Amino acid sequence: MWLSRPVIALLSAAVALSVGVVALGAWRGWFVDPSVEDAPSITLPTGAVATVATGLEAPWGLAFLPDGRALVTERDSTRLLTVSADGRVSEVQRIAGARPGGEGGLLGVAVSPTYTEDRWIYLYYTAADDNRIVRLRLGEQPETVLTGIPRAGNHNGGRIAFGPDGMLYAGTGDAGERDRAQNRANLGGKILRMTPTGEPAPGNPFGDSVVYSYGHRNVQGLAWDRNGQLYATEFGQDRYDELNRIEAGANYGWPEVEGPGGGGRFTEPVATWTTDDASPSGLAIVGGRAYIACLRGAKLYRIGLDGNDPQALLAGEYGRLRHVEPAPDGSLWVLTSNRDRRGDPAPDDDRILRITP
Repeated sequence: MWLSRPVIALLSAAVALSVGVVALGAWRGWFVDPSVEDAPSITLPTGAVATVATGLEAPWGLAFLPDGRALVTERDSTRLLTVSADGRVSEVQRIAGARPGGEGGLLGVAVSPTYTEDRWIYLYYTAADDNRIVRLRLGEQPETVLTGIPRAGNHNGGRIAFGPDGMLYAGTGDAGERDRAQNRANLGGKILRMTPTGEPAPGNPFGDSVVYSYGHRNVQGLAWDRNGQLYATEFGQDRYDELNRIEAGANYGWPEVEGPGGGGRFTEPVATWTTDDASPSGLAIVGGRAYIACLRGAKLYRIGLDGNDPQALLAGEYGRLRHVEPAPDGSLWVLTSNRDRRGDPAPDDDRILRITP
């Protein structure tokens, strides 16, 4: 059958359009919508939020001592502080080995679960050649627990916490080299589990290794529910920030996949956000719900551990939020991060907030 040139051109355009639609469908399947969109903003009752302390500079880590005082790290000044319940701030010491720069510096802090007997405080910081975990007794020189975590100007991870099993967990980043996350011989892009002296914890999934889970981009939030289940928050690249339920030996996909997907090869996130809506740094679990401190999103997300019923607290009220931690009195303490040289300060100081139930 003879076809005119205009008809051939029309048919060719139709074929090209069909191929484009199929390709677009595949592309949209890769960029699926985040699971958390348009979460309602909740206004807390008058008096539910109070300022504990002001005048801080890029506070990063927060953990409570048995006497009720909080230990707070400042990333760039490398100061380790104590903060009392009535807001008195005291400098304990500066960590001489910490080398601030970019997202690195003095980061996470954890208190030994047997502190009343051993007095150990644990710190995660960026040193000259690596990120590392040390322990010290307040006012004394640190001793090394674990070295060799990759460091860079960004993606340093840094959150540490003791689990209900008495083991020390650490969230690390890929330090800007994404292939580290899938390499189980490398400590970057992982969640680590170790004894209080830095040895691989009994029952770890990969034999004589501190690696507990892998395929992470940059983990900065760790918390457990009432049943001892670990959850973590993770920064995405361009598409999805994540809340993950962490299982021993599981692969969370980075850099092969960001957010959901991967055809069943990777563990799926519980919830995802666009990266401009969250940037989740700190995590606490209270009453069966996750509280997530968000930097770029400048809010405190509250969401069910199944990923349902998301709500936004403090949205845009205090600027960037770095961490959230349950206090001994049942309140939540929240660190702001408006002086970390990222984003627009609003307000231009950093503070500790207390949210009462």
